Amino acid sequence: MADAASRLRSVAEQVLGVPLPVRLRAWDGSQAGPPDAPAIVIRNRRALRYMLFKPGELGLARAWVAGDLDIEGDLYGALAHMSGLIWERGEDSRTLAQALRDPEVRAAVRELLRLAGPPLPPAPPREEMRRRGHLHTRRSDKQAISHHYDVGNDFYEMVLGPSMVYSCAYWEDGGTLETAQRDKLELVCRKLGLSPGQRLLDVGCGWGSMAIHAAREHGVSVVGVTLSQEQAVYARKRVADEGLTDRVEIRVQDYRDVRDGPYDAISSIGMAEHVGAAKYLEYARDLYALLKPGGRLLNHQIARRPQRDEEAYHVDRFIDAYVFPDGELAPVGTTVTQLERAGFEVRDVESIREHYALTLRRWVANLEADWARAVRLTTPGRARVWRLYMAASALAFERNRIGVNQVLAVRTPESGGSGLPLRARTWNP
Repeated sequence: MADAASRLRSVAEQVLGVPLPVRLRAWDGSQAGPPDAPAIVIRNRRALRYMLFKPGELGLARAWVAGDLDIEGDLYGALAHMSGLIWERGEDSRTLAQALRDPEVRAAVRELLRLAGPPLPPAPPREEMRRRGHLHTRRSDKQAISHHYDVGNDFYEMVLGPSMVYSCAYWEDGGTLETAQRDKLELVCRKLGLSPGQRLLDVGCGWGSMAIHAAREHGVSVVGVTLSQEQAVYARKRVADEGLTDRVEIRVQDYRDVRDGPYDAISSIGMAEHVGAAKYLEYARDLYALLKPGGRLLNHQIARRPQRDEEAYHVDRFIDAYVFPDGELAPVGTTVTQLERAGFEVRDVESIREHYALTLRRWVANLEADWARAVRLTTPGRARVWRLYMAASALAFERNRIGVNQVLAVRTPESGGSGLPLRARTWNP
């Protein structure tokens, strides 16, 4: 099979309808494309079969996770080139079905079939989530959370650093990841107006960083809930090491089962993305019911851009299968509307989109710096999932494909007093 790279490049350009902006290197050693461009490496013909049997994002993801598809050179540069073809094509771009009406495209696909070898669908990599039952039941949510978070605390320590905070940091020029994560936790505490003696509920408490910071720095009592057993074990040890067991309780519990309100404040940091559009109003109402009158909610959540046709929106299939199963992103306006429908008064919305791009690039750097250990701690496929997901997400934040917002909302009492000062934005640490 001579010069597979040139043949693949021709096929790709026929199907896409545009020149391929990257170099291809195939399993036979052949190369095609700009010599100074990042290279997409097709290690074997199984990569083609993945893409043929699941065209689009999922086929590419399976080939990547299996190690059959790789990037040589600048990872971010290659993803930036490819994002225009895969994720950021205009709404007027032709679909695969439209492309297949072209006789030349059909001929190109037949050529791809010849290149791919035996017409047998390869099994998905074992890192892919296998779904059972309905979405966003207590059982399915626990399975989804376990898939993402019960990967191993040592792996997360390596990627996240000592802060063990798995959400967007809050940066200053020249700051470190640890400082930026501490500043984010402090920003949340200030927005919530925490003071000694108050009760805080931390929904989706992760490895306990927010709970520990709030108790240690602001003197509050904290209940943190998570669906991950591994997170809970780790968080409880951290709480004990800090000498805060009298003020911090970590539970393995669904937020829908919390019954010991009212709380003075609720923090939900990077958790609401798991809730799902169909359940979001229920989520907002549950948190509203857990707050005392005058209590505050800080909802820190990734948002997507609104679509021209919202009914045509679908989740990213790579992320859904390998990263955040059953997760859904909503535009920030939708989130604000749902919080208000639940009874909240939304008092402040702050976008910190660029901060997440900086955070993700630091996590990728941590992962790449100790790659061999990352593979030992998880699997080669899992490490590849995290590298691609975090690098592609960094670009998505930089290009304003997605954002992240902190929404401060109040359960305003009947008297109408929100409890916030007239000039409320004095909370930046």
